[in-house]
Amino acid sequence: MGSRTIIIDHGSGFLKAGLSGWNEPQMVLPSIVNYIPCRENPGPSYARRRVSLGIDFCHPDTFSYPIERGRVLNWEGVEHIWSFVLEKHRHEHEDSPVIITENPLREPSDRRKTLEIMFELLDVPSLLLADQLEMSLYASGLLTGVVVDSGYGLTRVKSFHLGLPLPSSCKTLEFAGQDLSAYLFKSLFKEDSDRHNLFQLETVATTQISKCYVPQNLAEALDFRQSLPSGSDESNTYQLPDGTTVELTPLQRLAPEMFFSPQVFDLPGPSISQAFVESLETCDTSMHPLLMSHVVACGGNTLYPGFTKRLYKELTTNHFSSTEAIIWAGSNRNFSVWLGASMVAHLSTYRSKWMTKEEYDESMRL
Repeated sequence: MGSRTIIIDHGSGFLKAGLSGWNEPQMVLPSIVNYIPCRENPGPSYARRRVSLGIDFCHPDTFSYPIERGRVLNWEGVEHIWSFVLEKHRHEHEDSPVIITENPLREPSDRRKTLEIMFELLDVPSLLLADQLEMSLYASGLLTGVVVDSGYGLTRVKSFHLGLPLPSSCKTLEFAGQDLSAYLFKSLFKEDSDRHNLFQLETVATTQISKCYVPQNLAEALDFRQSLPSGSDESNTYQLPDGTTVELTPLQRLAPEMFFSPQVFDLPGPSISQAFVESLETCDTSMHPLLMSHVVACGGNTLYPGFTKRLYKELTTNHFSSTEAIIWAGSNRNFSVWLGASMVAHLSTYRSKWMTKEEYDESMRL
């Protein structure tokens, strides 16, 4: 079963998909759909539009994210994306089973809708729904540890022991990559900010990827950047459409600090390190040293320069000075969920958790 399994990790910002057994997903797509008016169909408003993937450069104001903060808001858009992914992979692997990763705080209705789409509309032979944070743990080669995951829509912390989640240990923060983007949009473009403006989108994305970092000490980093003479740092600039060069402010460069000091950016707490402490405190104190030595950092935000070093500093210095923290951070940790699911596809111990099309049909007749 596992050799041709299609893995789909559908996050709020990106979808990662591919065949199990690879070291990374073969397909990474923005989790974006757009609706374009369809003049050929003069029916009701619902029918007078055409859904497609990504951003239409001729109609940039028509795109949206079908999943926000880990919650599906637009099942039609999700179905369209899944259909595209399966169509691409089924050319060579027609009867492949499918693994879909899911938010650990999913609603039962979301699981039912996922099963309906996969079995009734996309006709998959068998399906496994896998916990995203559990998959990240497995990708690190661990069964016990604390997973710290920060992606586009959510930041989450969850503790595991021998592959099982520890009760009440999952802490979810509704600030993540999209909030960092929103801050840069507002601070860079102020009253002219427009999240559907292609130039602004590109500027914010480039700034996040190539210019932002996590300081080890915010006050010292601000003092250092403010002391630099204007124009002395060429990497500290971006260009407006008219060619004007604008310098980034110190706080714009240090925007990922929001994960450790959300109050500085007028965001509600707790910080990611406080959420870690709250998760750990739900566990038996005898387990703390073991869990602290297996802290798994994953998700795109953990790739910011300085992130894992700052996390280590926060956990060791500020909260558990008597316990050594060990951060597990793989180079492909933005793909950790997908990689863990790829490993699970080959495990016989998970076979009982799969659902086949026949089992689904039988459950619907009951």
